Amino acid sequence: MSTFRIVIADDHALAREGLRAMLERSGRFEVVGEAASGEEALALCCQHNPDLVLLDIRFSASARDTGIDGLEAARQLYDTNPAIAVIILTMHDSADYLRAAIAAGARGFMTKDASREHILAALEQVAVGGVAYPPALMRRAVITGDRSPAFAALERLTPREREVLDALAGGRTNKEIALALGITPGTVKTHVERVIGKLGVRDRTQAAVIAVEHRGGRLA
Repeated sequence: MSTFRIVIADDHALAREGLRAMLERSGRFEVVGEAASGEEALALCCQHNPDLVLLDIRFSASARDTGIDGLEAARQLYDTNPAIAVIILTMHDSADYLRAAIAAGARGFMTKDASREHILAALEQVAVGGVAYPPALMRRAVITGDRSPAFAALERLTPREREVLDALAGGRTNKEIALALGITPGTVKTHVERVIGKLGVRDRTQAAVIAVEHRGGRLA
């Protein structure tokens, strides 16, 4: 059984140690680096190119960085290495934080009081290409927000991602999209995965539905 390589970023050493022990005991994850700040997390991801990075949403003022929190680190990781799946970790059961995490491109969101089983299941779900958001919190995010998290996240898609999403809404395959846009199918696959993660949907079909609904039932 293959293992997934992961970087842990939290400014509390005891929290990192506990997470490392839990992940390594599972036999499914190899911790390749620990960071105490957003900048350290970005540097470790550049060095090790992990499958996953588990980011605390906030770092204390004493963390050795220049103010890069988990959300900003997630955004920068998307710009530099969109293949790395980001999971946001926080003490706050906040719908606002969940919306912000989705907009930043995080594919998972969990609170620090979650059970061991829940954390491991969520990480594995994200590692194999899915997303993992707490269902009850997701419902609150939709109800309390002016727009759904998916609609809000559309604003953070790059022009290329919007092109890929429009093509998905038109029913095109990855190969057809690659041919139309002059890129490789592998690049299309990466874009599709990132679009799915940023919109917080389960698959490419749901992403296409969001695109059509956002445009009032028609493509641009």
